[in-house]
Amino acid sequence: MSDDEHIRQFEERSLPLDLWNHRAHLKVAYLYLTRFPFDEALSRMRDGVRAYNAAHGITDSPTGGYHETMTHAWLQLIHTTLRQFGPAVSADAFFDAQSQLSQKRNLLLFYSRDRIMSPEAKASFVTPDLAPLPQPLFLGERDA
Repeated sequence: MSDDEHIRQFEERSLPLDLWNHRAHLKVAYLYLTRFPFDEALSRMRDGVRAYNAAHGITDSPTGGYHETMTHAWLQLIHTTLRQFGPAVSADAFFDAQSQLSQKRNLLLFYSRDRIMSPEAKASFVTPDLAPLPQPLFLGERDA
């Protein structure tokens, strides 16, 4: 599926639920980050995931649904990787080249399990307790 089709289906909530996996989340984040400044990409991601979940009957619970810290932290990891290595011809090409992002457990390099799984982390962004999240080395006008 093309990048434009992926983002269209996500925003229209027509992306099949069985395709809404870790990589699909990352692709949306990457596409927003290549089109918008970080804060707008985060806002669109936050609103989009919540709307997608609602449209597909995914309810928030202690172990499911929208998770603010995971959303924010993954966006930060992708943003830093994008700034460090640059964009690719497509989201799939980017993630094929940046295979380190394919591991869902990567956030445990920065967060203890207790902190990332806490109700506070689910509801609002909490800073890591093991190591700071990486920051982009090269800031451009999109970050201004």
